[in-house]
Amino acid sequence: MTLARKHDDLPGVLPDGDRSFGDRSGEGRQETAQRLLDSSARLSYDPRFEIDWDAPLVDGKYGMTPEWCSLYGTELWERMSEEQRVTLTQHEAASIAGTGIWFEMILMQMLVRDLYRHDPATPYVQFGLTEIADECRHSIMFARSAQRYGIPSYRPKRWIRETGRIFKAVASGALAYGGTLFAEEILDMMQRDFMRDDRVQPITRTVSHIHVVEESRHIRYAREETRRRTARANRLERAWIRLHLGISAYFVVTSLVNDQVYAAAGLDVDEARRAARTNRHYHDRLRQGARRTIEFLDEVGLIGGPSRLLLRRAHVV
Repeated sequence: MTLARKHDDLPGVLPDGDRSFGDRSGEGRQETAQRLLDSSARLSYDPRFEIDWDAPLVDGKYGMTPEWCSLYGTELWERMSEEQRVTLTQHEAASIAGTGIWFEMILMQMLVRDLYRHDPATPYVQFGLTEIADECRHSIMFARSAQRYGIPSYRPKRWIRETGRIFKAVASGALAYGGTLFAEEILDMMQRDFMRDDRVQPITRTVSHIHVVEESRHIRYAREETRRRTARANRLERAWIRLHLGISAYFVVTSLVNDQVYAAAGLDVDEARRAARTNRHYHDRLRQGARRTIEFLDEVGLIGGPSRLLLRRAHVV
């Protein structure tokens, strides 16, 4: 059996960095939302049917592009067997997916709380509800992809998950939408590589393709709302947003790789953690993945102050 649809047969991937949805001079919130709704109607996927979940895994293929692995380029990576490398990339892919699920659940709750105040007859609310439906499917898709590899659910540390309860309860406006961009755009950059890489398992490539296509709309939505809400914030509010954006970005980025992925690959966890912590190649990848988000948030005045230190420690600036 093969995937229900081949990766190359799935249409709709935007060029790298294309965030053109709604990017028209003078276009307002409702016009942007209507264009996103129209795009969603034309191009959305149901992973239950787009992916053959019973298809066998291909021997020897990575779980994700190896250059995105936290140990790639280290002396430890050079000592690892090919089997260990394949195993590690599969577990890191599952860990990234687990962090994605965690943050998508936070995002959905923030969106519902925001939309509650608006008229459901408007395109703005209707696209927000469409995005929530997309995120529900994405979370299920990520969970099932890890299951298909036979990998248990990886999630951020418990204290981080509990702290996330506070963030999702109080985050609103530019903080909510700006925080969303860190998680979405880094994952978008990773998955653009995953879906094009013939060395990667077909199931990862197809999952990545689906997510990239649909997430492009979500990123535009988040960017437009971040810009709009920041413009209304005063100086004190912007400082508060900057600080909490830095905190949320730090926890998202540093939670991408669960320590237990190293044990699953037969590595000494402490040694692997040290190697990952000083891995310049991996840090460069993270900065590449976050570059457009950092440039955008800096443009709207949401980078600076104490938060910059946290962003440096997370290796995204």
